[in-house]
Formats: sequence, structure tokens, C-alpha cells
Amino acid sequence: MSAYKIDKKVFYSKLWSLALPIAFQSLMGSAVAVGDALMLGNVGQTEMTAVSLATQIQFVQFLIIFGATSAGSILGAQYFGKGDHVTLKKIFNLMIRFSSVVSLVFFLACMFIPDLLMMIFTDSETLIGIGSDYLRIAGFSYLINGVSQCYLAMMKVTDHVKVSVVISCTAVLGNIGLNAVFIFGMFGIPAMGARGAAVATLIARAIELALCFIVSSGKGHVRPDLNFFKSKKGLTHDFIKQLLPLLGGSLLWGVGFTSYTAIIGHMGEDAAAANSVTGVMRELISCLCNGIGNAAAIMVGNELGAGDLEKGKAYGLKLKNISWIIGAGSSLVVIAVIPLLKLIVKLNDESAQYLTGMMLITAFYMIGRCVNTITINGVLDGGGDTVFDFVSLFITMWCIAVPLAILGAFVFNWHVYAVYACTCLDEVGKIPWVMARVRKYKWVRNLTR
Repeated sequence: MSAYKIDKKVFYSKLWSLALPIAFQSLMGSAVAVGDALMLGNVGQTEMTAVSLATQIQFVQFLIIFGATSAGSILGAQYFGKGDHVTLKKIFNLMIRFSSVVSLVFFLACMFIPDLLMMIFTDSETLIGIGSDYLRIAGFSYLINGVSQCYLAMMKVTDHVKVSVVISCTAVLGNIGLNAVFIFGMFGIPAMGARGAAVATLIARAIELALCFIVSSGKGHVRPDLNFFKSKKGLTHDFIKQLLPLLGGSLLWGVGFTSYTAIIGHMGEDAAAANSVTGVMRELISCLCNGIGNAAAIMVGNELGAGDLEKGKAYGLKLKNISWIIGAGSSLVVIAVIPLLKLIVKLNDESAQYLTGMMLITAFYMIGRCVNTITINGVLDGGGDTVFDFVSLFITMWCIAVPLAILGAFVFNWHVYAVYACTCLDEVGKIPWVMARVRKYKWVRNLTR
């Protein structure tokens, strides 16, 4: 146990000033998925399911970009705590260069092979056709999103959290409003259904990037270095050292979650529809733990980068304890929203029954999700202990959860509930291992040069 006595007033003031805006930002981001589900659900269950499956492509892209922005944020938080703004610019360059290349690859895939991408998740020709139309338009937004995420990540690290939230929320609200216009047809614009959701996303992302450029040009903001393609050799090494395990972990987690969607998707359209709605609600309810996880990484990183290792250690242990409270609360919320969800979303009887079972299983999953998000992505990553995330994901997800789900769905013909439960094993199974890792204190490190 850390001997450092935390000033609780300072601690909670900083925690909530970071966590709540980021949680709200995450909530607003999830609101787009909720808006898509509700609006397209009113057009038809098929359109809703097709778009939900198609957006798994963006989900994978986001997780790769997340690896780059997380690596930059880990180093950035420590250098910001140290007061080195020159190095922050060079970290910004590294993030944007990597993210731009990744975004270009996804854009080209959506343009030229959308049918093949959809076939990963479903064998329904109807879903493939609708999803492919969506991807051909949405692919342009994926190209833009990679750059805007780098700007938003740097704003969070450099004490401009509220500004980043305003930008994201403006884009989200615009996206929801434009969804209604293009999906249903308003103001003389014809109803476009699933394609309308893609057009709305593209316009909203363009607005978001434009706002990032405008705001970052102001005083006090960190901008990419003028020598964009030049960076310090040592700093590039540090970035790659953080990036590789984070990228590996993001890919393992992203492809794993995409695999879960594909597995359930091949168990029938009713199961796929219920899983789509459950997935949206799961991410919506995870917003608070996402916010606290981001705040934890910044708070721990700032103190470690400033050289105050004992304070950083004490903050990490306190945040780990808070993660259990957030997990228990999130589990209760999942159970509470089940009746309301069944009233709002139009599903047939079998899909509605699957939804109830999946949400009850998700209630247990949320405890592990919150504990692991705050402790691993916050505390451990804040000190640069990123290899653990990769190793734990590989073992719990790819050696246990994914194989069991595949065997259950395609070999043993288990019930949909049993297969869905297998997809939740990774988060729950990691908890004892994560608690032991925290107590080794390998994350208590100053990463700055």
C-alpha cells in the first residue's frame, strides 16, 4: 500500500473535471449509434442490423487509431506533467502520421471491396447489399476521422478537455439531426434509409475536423510541429515501444469483438438484431468507466512524468478501488433499462426474448469491463505498462473466449445465450490477474527523457 496521503479534495476535483467531460463525450458518441438504431429500427429491422454489422469496420479502424492516440496520450501526459511542450508537438506528429496511413487503408477497402467486408459478418445477401451501400459512403468519413481523433486526444492531455468535448458534441448533435433528415427524408431531400445514415456521418465528421483545425489555431493549444516528417530518434523509439503492445491489444480486442459479432450474426437475423441492440447499450452504459479510465491515465501520467512517483502510485491504487464501485453501479443500470429498451426498440418476439437474456448476461460482464477499463487502460497504461494489456487479452480472449464461442456456435450447437456468455468471459476472467498486476507496481515509472 502506498504511504502517500492523498488530498481527497484535490484528487476528486481533478478526477471529475477530467472524467465527466470525457464520459459525456463518450456518451454523445454512443448516442449516434443509439440514434442510428432507433431511426433505422423504425425503417426496418433489416436496415438496422445491416448498418450495425457494417459499422464493425469503423470499430476496427477506431481501435487501431486508438492504439496510436493512446500511445501519444501516455507519453503526452507525462511530458505535459514535465512541462515539455516542444516534445508534445513531435508526439502529435507521430500520432497523425500513423493514423493517416491507417485511415487511408480502411477508406480504400470500403470503396473497392465492401461486399467482402460485409461477408465477414453475415451470409445474408440482403444485409450484405445494404451494408455495402452504407460502407461506400461512410468510407470517406473514416478517412477524416483518423486525423480528428489525434487532435481530440492531444486536447485532453493538455488541459483542453472541455473544448474537445464541445467539438465532439457539436459533431454528434449534428450527426443525429442529419440522420433524421437523410434517413427519413426532410426539407425536400428524399428518404435514403441506411445510405442516409452514412451521409450524415460523413458530414458530421467533416464538421468535427474543421472545428479541430479552427480551435487548435488558438493560443495555448498544441499543434503539429512544422517539421512534420522529422522527429527525434529517441522519441520515435519511445512512441513505437508504447504503440506496439497497445496496437496489438487494440487489434486483439477489436478483432475479437468483431468475431463475437460475426459468430452471433451467423446464428440468425433475430440473434444478430438482439446482439446489435445489446452492443449499443453496453457501450452507452460504459461511458462513465471510459471517462474515468481516460482521466486515470492522465492523472497518473502527469504525476509520474513530473517525477512524483509516490503520488502517482497512490492515485493509481485509489482509482483501482473506485473501478469496483463503478462496475457494480453499471451492472445495476443494465438490469434497470431492460424493460424500457424493449418498449423503445421495435423487435419481433424472438429477438426481444434474446435481448432480455443477453442484457442479463451483460450485467455480470459490466463489472469486469469497468474494473479492467479503469485499471488497465487507466492506471497501468498511465505508467507505460502496456504489455500486460496485450498478454492478458491474448490469453483470456483468444485462448478462451473466442474458441469457446466458435465451438459453441458451430460445433456443439449451443443456445444463443450460452454462446453470448462465452463472448463475455474475457473481461470477467481477467479480474484476479489484473488485481495482482497492480500490486507489482511495474507501472510506477517516469517515461520522459
